[in-house]
Amino acid sequence: MSTPDRLVRRLIQLYAGLALYGASSALLVTAGLGLEPWGVLHQGLAKLTGLTIGVVSIIVGAAVLLLWIPLRQRPGLGTVSNVFAIGLAMDGTLALIPDPRSLAVRIPLMLAGIALNGAATGLYISARFGPGPRDGLMTGLHRRTGRSIRLVRTTIEVAVVVTGFLLGGTIGVGTVLYAVAIGPLAQLFLRVFAIPAESARSTVVAEATPERVILRP
Repeated sequence: MSTPDRLVRRLIQLYAGLALYGASSALLVTAGLGLEPWGVLHQGLAKLTGLTIGVVSIIVGAAVLLLWIPLRQRPGLGTVSNVFAIGLAMDGTLALIPDPRSLAVRIPLMLAGIALNGAATGLYISARFGPGPRDGLMTGLHRRTGRSIRLVRTTIEVAVVVTGFLLGGTIGVGTVLYAVAIGPLAQLFLRVFAIPAESARSTVVAEATPERVILRP
């Protein structure tokens, strides 16, 4: 694959992945059976402020990105795009999906949201345009504090979930299923959508954790 073709594919993967990530989060919101950790916080803040959950996602993403400054993290195109694209896609999807009342509809929506989130994660991370603001915060704190990725991630996301729940965010079976399934799903789709490096035949290798995927070159 030539360099221009590879760049086009990476850009398509980046923005398709971010759009699908926002859509998957919207499916979890619509299902009402529990959100992913940051989604719990976004929903709680949305209820508190009266803003849409997508707008809250953008504001929180931008605020987290500011925390990169003291951590000396450098954002990439994917980092900045992550802040805006996911929130816009989330609000757009929520505007299109009717509010279901039956569990026969809500359960498939929840499962589809989790599966789609895994595929979206594989798409945009494989594009290699930089981590999202929240993942960059995690890796930045890991480098600055010397604490393990797992400990930093767990501490951040427990704090996020508890705060979001206290503000009115939804925790449920979907939250638990997401925590269990997202690591294996993301690792699967990282391999499916991996783009071979230009100078070698190697591909992105990922180590899946329960709720985040940490890339290794």
